[in-house]
Amino acid sequence: MLPKPKKNRNVYLDHAATTAMDERVLKAMRPYFLEQFGNPSSLYNLGRTANRALASARATISAALHALPENIIFTSGGTESDNLAIYGIARAHQSRGQHIISTLIEHHAVLGPLADLKKDGWDITYAGVNKEGFVSADEIIKKIRKDTTLVSVMYGNNEVGSIQPIAEIGRAILKYRKENNTAYPYFHTDACQAAGALTLDVEKLHVDLMTINGSKIYGPKGAGILYLRRGVKIKPMILGGGQEKRTRSGTENVPAIIGLAEALKLAQADRIKEGDKQKKLCSMLWNEIQKKIPKVKLNGPEIGDGRLPNNLNVTFMDVEGEALLLYLDEYGVMCSTGSACTSESLEPSHVLMAMGLPYEYAHGSLRFTFGRENSLADVTYLMKYLPAIVEQLRELSPVSIGFKQHAKYKK
Repeated sequence: MLPKPKKNRNVYLDHAATTAMDERVLKAMRPYFLEQFGNPSSLYNLGRTANRALASARATISAALHALPENIIFTSGGTESDNLAIYGIARAHQSRGQHIISTLIEHHAVLGPLADLKKDGWDITYAGVNKEGFVSADEIIKKIRKDTTLVSVMYGNNEVGSIQPIAEIGRAILKYRKENNTAYPYFHTDACQAAGALTLDVEKLHVDLMTINGSKIYGPKGAGILYLRRGVKIKPMILGGGQEKRTRSGTENVPAIIGLAEALKLAQADRIKEGDKQKKLCSMLWNEIQKKIPKVKLNGPEIGDGRLPNNLNVTFMDVEGEALLLYLDEYGVMCSTGSACTSESLEPSHVLMAMGLPYEYAHGSLRFTFGRENSLADVTYLMKYLPAIVEQLRELSPVSIGFKQHAKYKK
């Protein structure tokens, strides 16, 4: 057995799952928990103070997106925002057509609503991706029909880091609309993973709807937004007091919204500097893995401009990813086998399968995602133990780790 270190170093490498809250964000939020706790819909001074704070947060977020404040709808997070975008468009525009285009590598917050709409008679077309996880704008445009109401393509993939050509797709959709004298299809992108690394300029990206959440950018969990371009109508999913311009009822979570706005402002201000640092750490880790561990494969695009700067997804062949993750956890290293939202499932990543990886390769993958607090010392610590852990697991028989017992592997 491997010797345990005298004192574990906690190395958090799962920032694609969630991030710690920035102290500056917490500071901005604190007054709205205790002193300025009013309901922003109330008319007295405490309520008006909360309402002004809400308006200020909306202005901060809209500035980061180069949008108008009235284009910002506050939600409880990325999942609700994705759901509101898809169901909202579908229910408001179903009379003109019931066809939606998306991709095979979307987050389940998009795939789930699409599967549900299919049960209700909607026709869903999924564009494939290449072996690096990219979808092409040409393929999206070829799939547009006269009854296509919505196109939804994620900006940066949460598992393999592939950055999709959103601006190119957006331009192509605009061209299609102009040539066919139509306002459809609308274009939505899930930008939750991209918000801390890429530009969010909705005019340059040519999107009609955009999803962002706070927990990926050192903000609070349970806070998100849906950008909705002026003139695009959606049907609300939550009815009640008519908040958010009757688009999303419910008393606004003022502290979380303040935190989201502060986190987004900080993330966009630091994204280039942080991106450069995290890209270097990814490169260092990948170089060390290749030097010291045989039979490994990089999943997704090469480290560079086409990949989220903090993302490294690696397959360690002949190793069960879950076993490797649990061994690393004993040494204080925290990473992921794929999407944290499906970590309880024994099924391999739908993203890796869509990219054409064999089942056993997908089952041996680990995702390392770096953040602000990570340093070269974290890479050094990880590589002190990772090669020996992989070697030890490979010495175990495949049956011992439950690898070839799986029916899909036998196929």
